[in-house]
Amino acid sequence: MLWGCFAIGGTGALHKIDGIMRQENYVDILKQHLKTSVRKLKHGRKWVFQMDNHPKHTSKVVAKWLKDNKVKVLDWPSRSPDLNPIEHLWAELKKRVRARRPTNLTQLLQLCQEECAKIHPTYCGKLVEGYLKRLTQVKQFKGNTTEY
Repeated sequence: MLWGCFAIGGTGALHKIDGIMRQENYVDILKQHLKTSVRKLKHGRKWVFQMDNHPKHTSKVVAKWLKDNKVKVLDWPSRSPDLNPIEHLWAELKKRVRARRPTNLTQLLQLCQEECAKIHPTYCGKLVEGYLKRLTQVKQFKGNTTEY
């Protein structure tokens, strides 16, 4: 399993998760990679962190770390359709890595890191800019299936 992030300006860190990720592991990943990725992507102080409502993401431990570190988090209603643009980024990464046919876990991680770094900022920008279009379509279809 991988943790990753991106913004309109490109991809951020990609972190391999060993075993089951627990809330404490998630805080460690955020400590290690979130602000580093924000600096890499040159977002300064004007950014909002988006994540889904998985219990490990919304736990008290994680909420406290986010608050203590002044991370503004996008409100995300529970039981909402998954509109997170990173799902499209994961699909693109999987397609690229699959095409290179890794033969073991070490090579798989290496290829994931290489291919993630190659994803162009314009692709990331289109995913972010397309968010409003996806949201509008979900509202139009009252939460039912969309083309996304």
